[in-house]
Amino acid sequence: MKAVTLRAPGGLDSLEVRDTPDPGQPGPGQIRVAIRATSLNYHDLLVANGSIPTEDGRVLMSDGAGVVEAVGEGVTEFQIGDHVVSGFFPQWQDGQAYDRVGNFAETPGDGVDGFAAEYAVRAATDFTHAPTGWSHAEAATITTAGLTAWRALVVEGNLKAGQSVLVLGTGGVSIAALQIAKAMGARVIVTSSSDAKLARARKLGADQTINYRRCTDWGHEVLSLTEGRGVDHVVEVGGPGTLSQSFQAVCVGGHIALIGVLTGREGQVPTGLLMAKQARLQGLIVGNRRQQQDYIVALQQNDLRPVIDQSFRLDQLAEAFAVQQSGGHFGKIVVEW
Repeated sequence: MKAVTLRAPGGLDSLEVRDTPDPGQPGPGQIRVAIRATSLNYHDLLVANGSIPTEDGRVLMSDGAGVVEAVGEGVTEFQIGDHVVSGFFPQWQDGQAYDRVGNFAETPGDGVDGFAAEYAVRAATDFTHAPTGWSHAEAATITTAGLTAWRALVVEGNLKAGQSVLVLGTGGVSIAALQIAKAMGARVIVTSSSDAKLARARKLGADQTINYRRCTDWGHEVLSLTEGRGVDHVVEVGGPGTLSQSFQAVCVGGHIALIGVLTGREGQVPTGLLMAKQARLQGLIVGNRRQQQDYIVALQQNDLRPVIDQSFRLDQLAEAFAVQQSGGHFGKIVVEW
């Protein structure tokens, strides 16, 4: 079968489309899936460019969506022909078992081979059903970006109608967060350096937008837009370069979900402001299988569909990463075959 692998130590010129062994038929508790699509996430880019070291020859990509081709003994949840989507932490099925996910040792495309391949044979519990009527490309956006936004706002943030949400940027997680927040009756403020992207965000329901290039003190601008109160939730994808402004923007007792490190991995935390705001800063990475299933139910009930910016072929994965690295996309970049 065809698969895209990475030569150590990494770099987009180190991606190779190779013929690799077919995984064969599923054993007990397993399913065989014809993978049809994946979507790009910042974590995938860090593995591909060598920022996160992995084994030589690793098959890339943490997200995978496709069709069940065969079912192993004892599997009752899936049948041949079912459309499925993978999970980011296959070992984390439910609950708060954070000790199971302290690293990415079992995460596809990082600690184990991922889904940039034509077929996969995995435990049935590594997948969930995809939303009915969705394309495989749409379903592939759920695993990482969509579920991260859902967990940040709904699971950990306990988002309620009438609350306010600040979303940084217009990447996959941020646009999913905008859609979720609006579906739940929240007020949403979106930041971007692009007026064109902010216009698109307003079409998706954003109530206010801020161009952070022109308004560099955007944390105080959020305070102004909320009459000095601040927002209840911040979806923080920037990291150290944006965190101090997010603390300015959050309300007393608010919640900041730190889910990205686009501006770096280390930096100062404004502890005095954190205490004064009595805010909750929480780092989180994706979620568990039960949360993914709940998110899929919510997607179907609210008729939410992901925003896909561009689609590439499997043999164009390096080109897709280059587009992602440029930061010009709005929503998700997908690869389908």
